[in-house]
Amino acid sequence: RLREGRSVSEGIFATPRPVPHRLAPALAGTAVIVLALPIFLVAGWPLKGWVTAAVLWTAGQALAALLTRLPLGTGNLAAAGMRGIGTSFRAMAVGIPLVAVTVADERVGLAAAVVYALAFTVELAVSVVEYFGQEASAR
Repeated sequence: RLREGRSVSEGIFATPRPVPHRLAPALAGTAVIVLALPIFLVAGWPLKGWVTAAVLWTAGQALAALLTRLPLGTGNLAAAGMRGIGTSFRAMAVGIPLVAVTVADERVGLAAAVVYALAFTVELAVSVVEYFGQEASAR
């Protein structure tokens, strides 16, 4: 029950939940990448853009899988810090090549960025649904 004076959103975001598994969100994002291939082929969009997005997606997922092996929690601050830095690095490791490809060939870079952004958005949405779909853990 919410205490008087607290909004529903404060209650939702203040209630801790266990970290959801990464498999379903990663598979959902991967499905976007895979389903984009026939669209690229039919629409005549640059296949190099799809390949770029697929390679960056695979590398990002591999890095995320490696980072999830690091323990979380206050008992291991070094690993938790490394996981946070690694997550930030993942964004840069994808963003920098996307910018470089876009500078070299605007059509290829834009195609790659759109496919990657859609896959990331789906992955994030599934993660949020999984997180808030779980029972809150006791404090």
